[in-house]
Amino acid sequence: MNSSLPPLPPRIAGLADVVSNLAWSWNRDARALFREMDERLWRRCRYDPIRLLREIGPARLERCAADSSFVDRYDRVMAWFASEQSATDTWFAKSYPMFGGRTTAYFCAEFGLHHSVPIYSGGLGVLAGDHCKAASDLGVPLVGVGILYRAGYFNQRLRSDGWQEETNDHFDLATTPLEKVSGPDGNTNLATVRLAGRDVHVSAWRLRVGRIEVYLLDSNLDENHPDDRQLLSQLYSGGADLRVRQEWLLGVAGVRVLRALGINPAAWHANEGHAAFMMIERLCEEMQNLGEGSFDAAVARIRATTCFATHTPVAAGHDAFGRDLLAQCVEPGSGPLDLDRVMALGFNPERGQDVFDVTASAIRLSERVNAVSRAHEMVTRRIWAPLWPTTPEADVPIGHVTNGVHISTWMANPMIGLLDKHLGSDWGARTDRPETWEQVLSVDDAELWHVHRRLKAALLPLAREESRRAFASRQRDTDQIIGSGILLDPDVLTIGFARRFATYKRANLVFHDVERLIRILTDGSRPVQLVFAGKAHPADVPGKQLLEEVYRTTCDPRFQGRIAFFENYDMHIAHVLVQGVDLWLNTPRVPLEAAGTSGMKAALNGVPQLSTLDGWWAEGYNGKNGWVIDTLPNEPDNDDAVAHAAEHVYDLLEREIVPMYYDATGNNAPSRWMAVMKNAICAAGVYFTASRMVTEYVRDYYVPAMSSPAD
Repeated sequence: MNSSLPPLPPRIAGLADVVSNLAWSWNRDARALFREMDERLWRRCRYDPIRLLREIGPARLERCAADSSFVDRYDRVMAWFASEQSATDTWFAKSYPMFGGRTTAYFCAEFGLHHSVPIYSGGLGVLAGDHCKAASDLGVPLVGVGILYRAGYFNQRLRSDGWQEETNDHFDLATTPLEKVSGPDGNTNLATVRLAGRDVHVSAWRLRVGRIEVYLLDSNLDENHPDDRQLLSQLYSGGADLRVRQEWLLGVAGVRVLRALGINPAAWHANEGHAAFMMIERLCEEMQNLGEGSFDAAVARIRATTCFATHTPVAAGHDAFGRDLLAQCVEPGSGPLDLDRVMALGFNPERGQDVFDVTASAIRLSERVNAVSRAHEMVTRRIWAPLWPTTPEADVPIGHVTNGVHISTWMANPMIGLLDKHLGSDWGARTDRPETWEQVLSVDDAELWHVHRRLKAALLPLAREESRRAFASRQRDTDQIIGSGILLDPDVLTIGFARRFATYKRANLVFHDVERLIRILTDGSRPVQLVFAGKAHPADVPGKQLLEEVYRTTCDPRFQGRIAFFENYDMHIAHVLVQGVDLWLNTPRVPLEAAGTSGMKAALNGVPQLSTLDGWWAEGYNGKNGWVIDTLPNEPDNDDAVAHAAEHVYDLLEREIVPMYYDATGNNAPSRWMAVMKNAICAAGVYFTASRMVTEYVRDYYVPAMSSPAD
């Protein structure tokens, strides 16, 4: 329970427990309850119930406790919350009763669970958050391990010339549901790791996510050297020296914290190479348990119980550290593994003997390795084929589990309500059946259009809210207000693009022919508007230059205010965008998109996608649920490829997409567009959900690992 909360009236005192578990964030009744307390304050607090309860005032709390309708809703929420504490009647309990009490440890460098806990940068973290939420829904016994970045990722501020500046603000732990944990002896110092000649002490904070607990590591302790207190303060900051220390602590201290808490997983899942050192620590444990000369046997035991998911489709994008950097972590005499053996585990023939490749080590120490889409599997096999020099590329033992998104988190309330009406209020329990989603195709056009228009209307308040906040805090000049989206028109076809600003994602592709784009956007009878959002990594200068180029167009009067950029992109802004735009634009260079879950989130809300055929779209596109951008074969990174793709985007907009969107009579919904919207929902729901993803992980990865004789 959060100690910073004010005293609550006894009749509604259970709210303190509800807000201490992020399960409220994907329960409609719980969110409605908080909205009912004070809707204006709820919006001002950015849908954060802890902030709401801290600011609402005792008089309003007493009125809520005396309101019979409020109390009735409160009782329903508390009944739901009680059911969330039980794992006896869940999918996992029914499907795998023999594995009761066995846990899977899920290690990831970031977790995107809610914008009030800003310890994520983007897709990888949000995917990890959705994984945990789906595991909770399914009753999968899983424990997450990550890092408490007190300064988060970074706050984005764009100068008037469009250049991104980064600021770091430590968020207030009192406004989060984080709880400091202690071991059985009451000690909060749960692990000690020797690092660069000093002992680094590590504590942990617990984040409850439904039935799942996530433990976040923290080195900000008085007993640590001042430099070491900041080791885990910020996500993906600094150079390789800091990165290797953060990843070493995630893996080594993460395992030790679980041991200190009496948690002994039967299966271990590393989500991306940042977590690879978890396997090194467990290998040391096994060698200590098995005795001298046990290296091969210890490796076999670790492999048998370990799963590894890789998300990076570019060979150079995988973390690698020189021998000198790794020597800071693997000191002589610090354990049964010497530096030479550790370096050998991370050997990648493409990088050389003196480089430790974290992904190579994770692959060697994992029995089950997967990419995150079917297309990504082929790319991943090609990248890592050198680890199997005598094996044909097609036989490289890497599979795939296509990413998915958490329905209750990303599908808007009005859309869920519409499906309740047409599919039955129990449709949420039948999402694993294709016939459930096929019923969406018969939903009334007018009703779906009304829901979509309602969601689209939320874009304008968001633009005003974010602009007002930035302007009031002097973060935005007056001449930047136009580009913030305050001129967006709810009656205009709106295209959304919200991604990390990396060059391969090509956010500027749509600007290849500026004059042609101006004609499309400013057409007098069928106008179009563009909404962009996203951050560039602070060290990615080309990405920041790309962002600068895109941002400058928002202030170009030739576009008549039809291009907007939403600053400081986070999960709160993401929700409004994927639910409220008309079309989702995705333009990565093929084959550099691993999965691309933002398009799945949009599709669940009836927002079709216009994308190159890569990542999830290579599986998800069926000819009825969106559009494919044509690309040159084996798409090269050159001007001809950009021109070819951009021309096809313009052609699709002019000849098909824009006319289809505006093809309506009077106030009627555009029937052909509605068919695409329905097919988008159907295709995303049938396969691209987090529940399907986690079910596959359990069946093909976790259960075999738990069943291993090495366990």
